[in-house]
Amino acid sequence: MKELIEYIAKSLVDHPDEVQVTQSGGGSRVRIELSVSKDDMGRVIGKGGKVANSIRALLRVAAEREGKQATLDVVEPE
Repeated sequence: MKELIEYIAKSLVDHPDEVQVTQSGGGSRVRIELSVSKDDMGRVIGKGGKVANSIRALLRVAAEREGKQATLDVVEPE
């Protein structure tokens, strides 16, 4: 699942080298945090959050296939 989010994010952004994906949690619940450069935040979130919600939907499907639940958080760059 981490690899899926990383692939999608790197495909969307202008600075793919700054994409960072971390996965935490165990058992049936997984939390994935996505961090991109400040310039690329708009591309990942999209108008009204449509892109981010689409990525979350894909993540839910991938997690369900493995019998898990997953959440995606887009983290503000520092």
